[in-house]
Amino acid sequence: MQRQGAVMPTTALTGTRLREKRLSLGLKQGDVAAGAEISPSYLNLIEHNRRKVTPSVLVRLAGALGVDPQALAEGAGADLTEDLRAAAAGFPAVRAEIDRLEEFAGRYPGWAALTAALQARAGSLERAVEALNDRMTHDPHLSAALHELLSALTSVRATAEILAETGDLDPDLQARFHRNLHKDSERLAGGAEALVAFLDGSATAREQGIAAPQEEVEHWLADRGWHLAALEGAGPEALEREVGALASSAARDLARAHVARVAGDAAALPLAGFTAALEQIGPDPGQLAAAFGTDVLRVMRRIALLPGSEAGFVTCDASGTLLFRKPAHGFPLPRFGAACPLWPLYAALARPMAPVGAQVETVGPSGGRFATLAFCQTRLPGGFAGPELREAAMLILPDPGPRRPGVLGVGSTCRICPRSDCAARREPSITREGV
Repeated sequence: MQRQGAVMPTTALTGTRLREKRLSLGLKQGDVAAGAEISPSYLNLIEHNRRKVTPSVLVRLAGALGVDPQALAEGAGADLTEDLRAAAAGFPAVRAEIDRLEEFAGRYPGWAALTAALQARAGSLERAVEALNDRMTHDPHLSAALHELLSALTSVRATAEILAETGDLDPDLQARFHRNLHKDSERLAGGAEALVAFLDGSATAREQGIAAPQEEVEHWLADRGWHLAALEGAGPEALEREVGALASSAARDLARAHVARVAGDAAALPLAGFTAALEQIGPDPGQLAAAFGTDVLRVMRRIALLPGSEAGFVTCDASGTLLFRKPAHGFPLPRFGAACPLWPLYAALARPMAPVGAQVETVGPSGGRFATLAFCQTRLPGGFAGPELREAAMLILPDPGPRRPGVLGVGSTCRICPRSDCAARREPSITREGV
């Protein structure tokens, strides 16, 4: 119980919350005033936010109502308030009364919680649509699976038509058609089951080798929180057993390359020292690279893959193909095909060894604001006579600060981006901006 006379923070809407609680309990104003040892007229002024309530009076009022004084003083939780604010930001055309958000949450806590829950559900559905659209549009493995289904279905239909329309088939030939029909039916059923598992993103799909090797590796990393703790102070062999358990040989090769790279990062940037430098300097890859005498991409990768890091990270080669994807919440990354042409990642490709930074804002109810840092490095594995290979990386950091002039509006891919005024749009969107 709050000690009487102790300092307790109150807000301008403490009286509103007090009144709503009294009415919900069915209590009369005079009875509550008597229980709190104040006059009904004073309570009336408090309930209409015309008089400030002292901590001692608030404790007595809470006692008369049988509630915790802190609930009347603080109102809606910070998480609920932020969720409601995010819901309003996702639909700017509605022009919600942000200045009355606390009053809404205090008067109607149930409706406020429902609004926040619907916001979270809309964000989840939006991410599911993005993922399914990306697969349906670009995934070569899905295309092959659909082709296999159609092939089996055509074969079943042709065999069934022959058996149905030909009444005097030779018994041996008829038996052969029946065997073919049985075999094709099994192929059709197996293909359908595998396709459903693939679309569900289940472990069964990955075990059957339907998932792309890159996707299989990323699932493996995501299951471990993206940080491979076994490599801190150890070499790649520390994870060889786990890597060897991956379903496909291509995924194992990709995982071994990633493990070797991360082991090198851990050796060059020891965890304790790097974490201390990151706290002192901040997430500036250029300064950190200079401090440790290493390259910028290594530092960016290390920042993104630290334990509990909220940073997203994506890399690509000179063709623009995404080679590695660690998503940041609110910043969707396509699994296949082309990404947003406005990403600073692609600007960095055209400017090797030059830093590219921008504040970006993603669209939709689950969108957010981010600070992006992009950098492109070049390699000459064949010497001056060989080709120049470029690799660009983009670090995606949550940016809770104010919206700066020139913020860059981005999406994941044009097909599902609702931003109608984008000058870089490549194709029409299946969604539209607004509600």
